[in-house]
Amino acid sequence: MNQAIKKLIDITTAEIGTHESARNNTGPKIEEYQRATWLEPAAWPWCAAFTCWIMREWLKDEPVRNDVKSCFKRSTLTLAEAEKVRCQDASAFGWEKWAKKHEIAVLQETELAKAGDFVVFDFSHIGLVIEDQTSLHSKIITIEGNTNKKGTRDSISNDGVWRKEREPNLTKSYIRLFSK
Repeated sequence: MNQAIKKLIDITTAEIGTHESARNNTGPKIEEYQRATWLEPAAWPWCAAFTCWIMREWLKDEPVRNDVKSCFKRSTLTLAEAEKVRCQDASAFGWEKWAKKHEIAVLQETELAKAGDFVVFDFSHIGLVIEDQTSLHSKIITIEGNTNKKGTRDSISNDGVWRKEREPNLTKSYIRLFSK
């Protein structure tokens, strides 16, 4: 696994256990995630905000930016440039539009998931793949925000960041920064 992907997974893993306040889709850490998008923080579903936040935190690291600059078709990628090109879309499906705009690979659900892929689910949800999928029928191992231990998206209250194992038939696409 490349060092940049390892760093992305480490940042994401460190957030496991973060959860909402007593009111659905709220809390200090949830607002921090939401500030990584173009929307003002409020009581709205935050799975895509979580992935925007982990990308923002990841791109703060200069060695990471040096590794990913080619993904964004750039010879350099400063922190200011990274902030302009990273995904800031507050919707899961918006990640696909962002990736296509930047000529980043958007792969169909018939591909094997790889660690570091952002996985967009059919039910308008997104997470980060943390382990390579071994076969098209094996579960996808992810870390996701705005979910619960049961695996549903945006329940009544106390959702959080959790490690999940999802069936591959729930997948809409994979966004792969490093296509090699």
